[in-house]
Amino acid sequence: MLVLLLLCTSGLLLRGDAQDRAALWRGDDRSGRCQYTFSVPSPTEASCPRDRRPRGDTGGAQGATARDQTELHQSLNRVTGERNLLQGEKERLEQELEGLQRRMEEMRRETERLRNKPCPLQTPAVPPSPPLQDSGLTRPAGGSRPSHLIARPNRQGDSSSLRDSAWQTGPQGFQELKAEVTEVPAPDGSEENTGCGDVVSVGEPVTHRKADTIAGKYGVWMQDPEAVSPYGPNMIWRIDTIGSDVRQLYGYEDMEQLTKGFPSKVLLLPELVESTGSTLYRGSLYYQRRRSRSLIRFDLASESIAARRELPHAGFHGQFPYSWGGYTDIDLSVDQQGLWAVYSSSKAKGAIVISQLDPNSLEVKRSWETNIRKNSVANSFIICGKLYTVASYTSPDTIINYIYDTRTSQGKSVAIPFKNKYRYNSMIDYNLAQRKLFAWDNFHMVSYDLRLGRQE
Repeated sequence: MLVLLLLCTSGLLLRGDAQDRAALWRGDDRSGRCQYTFSVPSPTEASCPRDRRPRGDTGGAQGATARDQTELHQSLNRVTGERNLLQGEKERLEQELEGLQRRMEEMRRETERLRNKPCPLQTPAVPPSPPLQDSGLTRPAGGSRPSHLIARPNRQGDSSSLRDSAWQTGPQGFQELKAEVTEVPAPDGSEENTGCGDVVSVGEPVTHRKADTIAGKYGVWMQDPEAVSPYGPNMIWRIDTIGSDVRQLYGYEDMEQLTKGFPSKVLLLPELVESTGSTLYRGSLYYQRRRSRSLIRFDLASESIAARRELPHAGFHGQFPYSWGGYTDIDLSVDQQGLWAVYSSSKAKGAIVISQLDPNSLEVKRSWETNIRKNSVANSFIICGKLYTVASYTSPDTIINYIYDTRTSQGKSVAIPFKNKYRYNSMIDYNLAQRKLFAWDNFHMVSYDLRLGRQE
């Protein structure tokens, strides 16, 4: 389709010399359409009058252009940020899907194995012994109890039962957690949360704050148990961990300011953060560098990296996460005994490895390999050198189902009630400063009171 564009100046028609000086051009426009341009010079004006702006308005057009450019840049940055968040969420979901597919395949193989396994022979029932006559019931010599009382099996809480039979090392490289529910002794007056015995009970979750944006669906919040100037001991820190550019550390003067939502300090970390496994200790933030097994010690006072070291053989970026995913391969924590790392490796075949780290150099001081699959538990925390694992991250009423004591290198199954109030708990850590558990449950920062028994 041809478009004829007639440019007539001052509404004049072509006459005389003006008609002789008319010009016609033909060419394609930007869309590839043929365009004819017909121009005629003005018979009365030698040149077009210039746009005269009032005095003081010079640069108005340039100012408007600058404002437009600023708005465009802001819109571009906003769109880019949203794209990064969505990309990070997509990567996490893809990783979770891969994990679920692996677990489904494992379950299928286990089902086939059990289906092909021959049924055990039935053991004939032992007939009950005749009841004892009152006259025949006598106390054995030496004042010992009757034999039917001596044969009583040990209970979970008995001190003689240091090791649950379900956790004896067998031919497998590791063992699955049992679904059995064990009794937990009720707390009495001799127990307190300042002890270093086993966790006896966990209180109801207390909500302190809800994150404002999608970046805060998962996160980590923490408090330094041995704070160093210029930051006080009541300072609370948090990191929102959704997205592919996680590097902002927000600081609050105390819990009240966190609740109000106004940070007093925002630090930009030099390296990107991976997931929710960060912790604070002696004036430094310890965290895992994104897409690597490198650990970083970031000094808060100088706002610079004080140490960096790879955690030997540790899985990263979705190789050995907790069951909820989220690239939770390396989980750092602090307790009464110092700095810890919870992770797994190819050598451990997915079983949880606990390593105590030097807080200055990040060197591994000692390691323990457990019999628990890391991807079979939702999260874990360490108190007094004991690892506690949580069974589910979505169930509102779940349990702490296992304890591993690094002092004795032994573990046992337990069933301590634990609540996921908002049904997506992505971070659980022991806060030594307040002797509570801190957790990040589906946008919400919550805490739990603890009751610990005395050290045996």
